[in-house]
Formats: sequence, C-alpha cells, structure tokens
Amino acid sequence: MEKQKNTTAKTALIFGVPLGAINIIYGLMLFSLEMHIQKNTTSNVIGYVIFISLIIWGIVDYRNKNQGSLKLSDALKTGLGISLISSIVLAIYLVIFIKFIDPDFIEETLKISRQTILQEQPEISEENVNQMIEMQKKFAGPFMISSFMIIFNLFFGFIISLIGGLLLKKSPTE
Repeated sequence: MEKQKNTTAKTALIFGVPLGAINIIYGLMLFSLEMHIQKNTTSNVIGYVIFISLIIWGIVDYRNKNQGSLKLSDALKTGLGISLISSIVLAIYLVIFIKFIDPDFIEETLKISRQTILQEQPEISEENVNQMIEMQKKFAGPFMISSFMIIFNLFFGFIISLIGGLLLKKSPTE
C-alpha cells in the first residue's frame, strides 16, 4: 500500500492552530506584564520570529512528508493556510480580549497614540490631534482590528511562504 500524500490543508491545520495558540499565550503574557499596549520593538520581533518559524517549519514538514518534494505553489498554500488559520484563532481571541478581558484596551491605545503624536509633532494643534484620534477611533473596534490583523498576517505569511518556497522547493527527481 502506497503512503498517502500529505496535503497542504492538513499541514496548515497542524501548524496554524498551535501558532494561534502560541500567539494567544504570548499576548496573555504581555497583558500580565502590562506590556500589551506599548509599542515595544523587542516584543514585536519575538512575535515575528515565532510567526516566521512556524510557517517555515510547516513548509519543511510538508516537504519532508512528501518524499522531499516541494513545489512553490504547495509552499504558498501551506504558508498561507498556516497564516489564515492562526489569524482566525487570534482574531477570535482579540475580540474576546477587547470585549471582556481588557475593555479599556482601545481607549488606552488611543491615549498612547495621542501622546506619541504630541511628542513627535509638538507644533501640531489640539484640533488636528483630536481629528487624528477621531479618525483612529473609526478603525479601532475589535472586529476592525481583527480584520486588519488577518489581512496583515496573510500578506506577511505570503511573503514568508514565497521566500521559504523559493529556498526550499525541490522537484521529486532532484
């Protein structure tokens, strides 16, 4: 009996759910340390490293389970699948987080945004700052934030999958 070929969807599920769970745990850790609102380069880099690592690991796992064969299209499907599944898991968490765990999250984020604008542009008028904050409020709901996060993760996942696929692709005859 021939070994059944591993599918990109199966690999995406196997790596996407844990990536979403790891991101939730990481987010809760930042929340418990009261670092979830701050724009911290180190915590962002750690998040990107986790994201990149699991996508590449998923692509390598897919290739290994398919007799070392990997087409670029399969790498893209696998990476985008991992990104999509983890993003959906994370989006559900974000809605719950913003609605129930930290209902002041958006207001606190807008306060920090106001402070940042005033620090970076001290000559700006209060009226212009208020207009900028009002514009941000329109896009600051939990569902809008989740939607933007899914789009960003899919774009970032596509880039990672493309690079990973180009580096890891291998035809069955090689």
